[in-house]
Amino acid sequence: MTTKATPKPYVGGHYAPVADEITAHGLTVHGTLPPELSGRYFRNGHNPRPGHTPTHWFKGSGMVHGLRLGGGRAEWYRNRWIRTPALEGAPYMGADGVPDLAASEAATHVIEHAGRILALQEVNLPYELTPELDTVGAFDFGGKLKTAMTAHPKTDPITGELHFFGYGPFPPYLTYYVADSRGEIVRAEVVDGAGPSLMHDFGLTSRHVVWLDLPVVFNPAERSGIPYRWSDTYVPRIGVMPRSGPPVVTWYEVEPGALLHVANAHEDERGRIVLTGPRYDRGAWEQTWKWWTGAPGYAPQPMTGATPYRWTLDPVTGGATEDLVDDLSAEFPTINEEFTGVPHRFGYSVAFPGPGLDEYAIAKHDHVTGSRELVLMGAGRMPGEAVFVPASGATREDDGYLLTVVSDLVRDSSQLLVLDASAPSGSPVATVELPRRVPSGIHGSWIPDADDSTDTDTPKETSA
Repeated sequence: MTTKATPKPYVGGHYAPVADEITAHGLTVHGTLPPELSGRYFRNGHNPRPGHTPTHWFKGSGMVHGLRLGGGRAEWYRNRWIRTPALEGAPYMGADGVPDLAASEAATHVIEHAGRILALQEVNLPYELTPELDTVGAFDFGGKLKTAMTAHPKTDPITGELHFFGYGPFPPYLTYYVADSRGEIVRAEVVDGAGPSLMHDFGLTSRHVVWLDLPVVFNPAERSGIPYRWSDTYVPRIGVMPRSGPPVVTWYEVEPGALLHVANAHEDERGRIVLTGPRYDRGAWEQTWKWWTGAPGYAPQPMTGATPYRWTLDPVTGGATEDLVDDLSAEFPTINEEFTGVPHRFGYSVAFPGPGLDEYAIAKHDHVTGSRELVLMGAGRMPGEAVFVPASGATREDDGYLLTVVSDLVRDSSQLLVLDASAPSGSPVATVELPRRVPSGIHGSWIPDADDSTDTDTPKETSA
């Protein structure tokens, strides 16, 4: 008797890939797009090519979906695969056993720095894209990037520097980089003392770098193509390293837990390091991993059981305290990035159905009052990461807008929602109807027009 294979969850439902690339102009807009929204919203995600089902969600081919907004109009939408060797099936590991840093899916994030648009995936080099989403090619910062690059670099809002790292399963496990505001790497140092953990993200404060050495570690027995597993014997630690001077890390032991995404980090008035982000315990991590690999018994959601958490690291006592911020199942944290590295009051995330919540939502947390506000999406609708765009002349931290792409399975369509970040559960400021259902994805960025920018592909049509 032949057993029918169970469909993989990451190629169905909200995550069902699209099979082609399209361009559409003059999109319908409901409401009014604010004048500040003059630029591009790009969002990356895993979109396996037709006929191919990867062994892990993370191994789907990168596809960026983009919108051009300006003058109150949604001028265009386009989606493009990132043309890397991996798109055509090239293996990450060469025949000589040496990783090919250019064989990337480039499917996790897309950012802009120093005039370059970079698609990122943490085990490879970045891939440069044009403003119209054509692929330029692998980018190694003029030969100065010698390792892979994290998909979660941090921009210092004061200096414009880009801080990032490369990690891997073999020594040196961790390398720290800084690129100046012109895009030149000015610092590249091996960080001693780190281990072979899955270091997806990190924290940046005004004076320190915060490293995550947690108990999801390299394990060659994992056959999904992402060779990491939870380890009960690995000692979980968070490291704090000064941004200036030698890369000397002070490590703080913490309770076992995994952290994929850092919301923010800062020093408090007592000089303690405060780090926030969604934390997984072992059960939540292993259920989530089953979804990512399509293993039997997988959870119904791709990010199951991660809850907002806070770590406080005290350099005087050498100890760490850990606090649950909320019991909501939430992931993809964002903030007003002008507050990167300093105390922030408001955080935003995607809330998943679970205890106390029957549908997807965008959550806003107020870390001063401890309150939360939910923007419920309705049946069959799933929002993506909420990207914050500051309002012109903003005087408060939450003066701005949240951009999120919603996948609607009931209508087989998608919209870009523009929400008022100060009161997101009110009526949307604007809704842009997209010409297709956009698969739920990972991370994206708002790329504002420069003062002297021109758009060579501005459409003649106007939005409705």
